[in-house]
Amino acid sequence: MDNITHSLVGALIGEAGLKRKTGLAMPALIIGANLPDVDAACFFWLDGVEHLGFRRGITHGPIAWVLLPLLLAGLLYGFDRWQARRGKRPEARLPVNFKWLYALALLGCLTHPALDWLNVYGIRLLEPFSSRWFYGDTLFIIDVWLWALLGFATWFSLRREKRGGEWRRPARIAIAVGLAYIGVNAGITAQQERHGSLHAVIAFGEHIRIGDGFVLEGPVAAEVIANPVPFAFWKRELMFGRDGRWLQEKCWTYDDCFAEPLGEPICEFPDMVVGHTDNSQLDAFLFWSRAPFAERAPDGSVILRDARFYDPRARDRFSVALPDVECEPLANPSP
Repeated sequence: MDNITHSLVGALIGEAGLKRKTGLAMPALIIGANLPDVDAACFFWLDGVEHLGFRRGITHGPIAWVLLPLLLAGLLYGFDRWQARRGKRPEARLPVNFKWLYALALLGCLTHPALDWLNVYGIRLLEPFSSRWFYGDTLFIIDVWLWALLGFATWFSLRREKRGGEWRRPARIAIAVGLAYIGVNAGITAQQERHGSLHAVIAFGEHIRIGDGFVLEGPVAAEVIANPVPFAFWKRELMFGRDGRWLQEKCWTYDDCFAEPLGEPICEFPDMVVGHTDNSQLDAFLFWSRAPFAERAPDGSVILRDARFYDPRARDRFSVALPDVECEPLANPSP
């Protein structure tokens, strides 16, 4: 998720009452909730799409969950002591307890991979022990409805506290509502993936028609992705693909769908990348990509893209060009 969401989650946890456990509790929660994104520093030394193979990995895994909060707690504790020595420690600040600082930084840090897992980009939750990608396919990476809920609840809680009222309750209610919202979205995704599986059968499977339905004669090795969209949290972009061919359907019910191939014209994949694994851009892309396909460039070469990020506003940030590879048209590209 985006860093505004991460920050609001940390702040709301504090407003639920935990900010009174120790001095500097809110910085521990808010900074801790963003801490795994220190891997964004890779943009200083990695080129092109190489960051795709690095981000959401080691700093989002179990070792980082323990060490990063420990580092943050130590820095905040030292900052408090430094201010005290200089006589500039705020009088209103609660006494700082290192154990509570660490516990809150750890809690904030753990919310980060939990939220990142919820979208289609993916996260390597077990790095460095395993490089497997995990996908929740539940929320769009920037969810304005979650922004509104978390932001309003944080503001309302602070306002209540300033006026001497009960300020913990609004934050706790918002946390419960937020979890319910995530649960509803998970249910929508599951329902849409079941719906997409039927379309994958129709597009890729061996089937016979019986009345208005289909009966499989053999298994279908196709992946189905229900991709959340911005603003309309109740909708999904259905994608299903196999062997480098991906179809996309934007629909809510079985009878209200429009399917179209992604990346026309498309090229054979993955045979055409053999012999090019010394390309660091290509290696990073293939390591990261969940739904890769090869699109023909205007000059007849190949551009590798990912079906999850084929929107014209984003596709160029999630693609790698192979100018020395000639596109070999995919046989039978249409469903």
